[in-house]
Amino acid sequence: MDIAEAARISGLPASTLRYYEEKGLIRSSGRVGLRRQFDNATLQRLGLIALGRRAGLSLDQIATMLSAEGMNIDRDLLRAQARELDRRIQELALMRDGLLHAADCNAASHFECPKFLRLLKISTRKAGTGRIGKNFKHGD
Repeated sequence: MDIAEAARISGLPASTLRYYEEKGLIRSSGRVGLRRQFDNATLQRLGLIALGRRAGLSLDQIATMLSAEGMNIDRDLLRAQARELDRRIQELALMRDGLLHAADCNAASHFECPKFLRLLKISTRKAGTGRIGKNFKHGD
């Protein structure tokens, strides 16, 4: 298939496919005229790249696992990324709980709500790290 067809099927712009080829993530099987050609295995690699990106891996990390000979999965990297995703899930759940509390709080002003003030204090303290860190459950 040519680059336009690969782009259409993958949902990626042709410029991204060219960039991935430049980075060594995919390889064209040749050219017909000026158009790069890709085989069906390229679509599988694009799926793996998309999965890795959604999991938060960098293109360089993905490239180390996708060699010309096939896949060389770094299981330790995957475990570390899974731990990072768990941390982010917990952080996002705390943020969700804080937002729901702020939306449902019956205080006349959010600045009169002890839980909202605690969330502000935590957010201010963690602003440099981007992490919330303390437990803030909706309904507390």
